[in-house]
Amino acid sequence: MMSSSCSRTASGPRGARRLLGAALCAAALLLPGCTGSVGAPWEGGEGRDLPGGGGVELPEGAEGAQVAARSMFPRLSHAQWENTVRDLLRLDERPGFSASFTTDPLGGVFDNNEVVLQVTPGLWGDYQRAAEELAAMVTADEAKLGRVLPADLPAAPEARARAFIERFGERAFRRPLAAGEIDAYAALFDRGEALFPGEDPFVAGVRAALEAFLQSPHFVYRVEIGAGPAEGGLVPLSGHEIATKLAYLFWNTMPSDELFLAAAAGELSSPEAVRAYAARMLEDPRAREVVGAFHRQLYDYAQYHDLNKDPELYPEFGPEMGEAMQREAELFVDHIVFDRDGGLTDLLTSRTTFVNDDLAAVYGLEGEFSEAFERVELDAAERSGLLTRAGFLAAKATAREPDTIHRGVFVNLRILCVALPSPPDNVAALPPGEHRTNRERVEAHTGKGTCGAACHGALINPAGFAFEHYDAIGQYRTTDNGEPVNAADVYALGGQPRSFADAVELSQILAESSEAHACYAKRWIEFAHGRDARPEDRALLSALAEASRGGASTRELLLQIVSSPSFLARVPAEAP
Repeated sequence: MMSSSCSRTASGPRGARRLLGAALCAAALLLPGCTGSVGAPWEGGEGRDLPGGGGVELPEGAEGAQVAARSMFPRLSHAQWENTVRDLLRLDERPGFSASFTTDPLGGVFDNNEVVLQVTPGLWGDYQRAAEELAAMVTADEAKLGRVLPADLPAAPEARARAFIERFGERAFRRPLAAGEIDAYAALFDRGEALFPGEDPFVAGVRAALEAFLQSPHFVYRVEIGAGPAEGGLVPLSGHEIATKLAYLFWNTMPSDELFLAAAAGELSSPEAVRAYAARMLEDPRAREVVGAFHRQLYDYAQYHDLNKDPELYPEFGPEMGEAMQREAELFVDHIVFDRDGGLTDLLTSRTTFVNDDLAAVYGLEGEFSEAFERVELDAAERSGLLTRAGFLAAKATAREPDTIHRGVFVNLRILCVALPSPPDNVAALPPGEHRTNRERVEAHTGKGTCGAACHGALINPAGFAFEHYDAIGQYRTTDNGEPVNAADVYALGGQPRSFADAVELSQILAESSEAHACYAKRWIEFAHGRDARPEDRALLSALAEASRGGASTRELLLQIVSSPSFLARVPAEAP
């Protein structure tokens, strides 16, 4: 939510512009409530009267469909804000202002969780300062200014100003402006000459309008009012609202000019039309970045960096290895999802990967390698999918030994979505040297009850022991401290105990399990909607999990999500 403390005192030309910020701040206070009228602060009209295209036809059988309530006003994440400003102002690159913004807390696995994306007083001030600096930067550069102006502006000053406001405003608010909004921004445009004395009147007006647009709650929030009254218990979203949801899901930025035109032309008016347009959006390189970001957060690539390994045991491991391991993971996911049109089964079982000279040594590959990454096939007896890759294995390890417990926890939390209990406070580290092998030390230590048999004996340890063949940097080994490695165990899936000899067999068992596919589907639902999964998502989650287990690709799961009632509609604001 946005705090009322964001208002400021006005004095002088800069203070006069702050009056605009105070007015916009007051309007923003209406947004988090999800009820009442939502519109421009100067209109007071019902939000659903705002232009934005007719509502989508909901899927057949959508009446009575379970759709989880969500915010009608999800805030842009910092990454989305950066991308949106870049594309709205048609800059060559992201401006970088969010690096100094008030930091967003992480809400669960992903960085787009609407629950934590609030506008605090500090962030409101950040938005104001960024708006002023961006407006000044654009209007001080003739080339940059030309990019935000429509090509066919009329000559008459008043008509010229209104044409700019109408066309730029549609892109800034991601919908057409209402007549009252155009009038209000035109009045502000006329004040530009007084706010910025000495500047060309038109340029000054553009500068004032840019500041206002960039501080508006209709820019900071992705407003989803809907297109008319509820149908079958659901409020269908407008074409522009669907275009906006698609753009931020697949590209993490505002709609393109083509997507705006598609919304205005009614090309997003049915689930089939939305699915078809989304399929084309997935071909855009920006979709690869977003799919990569999903897997980067889900599989926690950030942990691949700043790893410390004992230089006496692993002299080949250097600080640059973390970057290489993340790049390998990114190339692997991109190859599976886009080049092979694969899904979770491929992510868990494929032997294909991408290595440079450092990673080739970790995998024991023969031949000549360089700093450049190249595609290779790994030994089928030693490697199977992302859980046997160097990044995961090295990140879940100490400086000297594999970290069996954290490897097992990761499999349970991120691959199977098992709700593990929190570990007790002040858990002691594994005792060194009491037993010959890493597995023996873990069994002795966890047998004393750090988490109890229910989680360690049945969940964490079995999953973690599967990776005993991999040392602290992910190299394959057959002995541990002179003893043969024992990576065999039993893990219950589908209500049945499943035995495995090692991580290769465990990966195959996971790829065949309904639990892993349900977890993957659940994470995509959370990412696509920017919220935690809820009971109302059960039907969609079940359908996605079944499809994934049956071989559906990651892209197919996304297309099913965007053509579902939960993506195309919302529950009425009055609903409890």
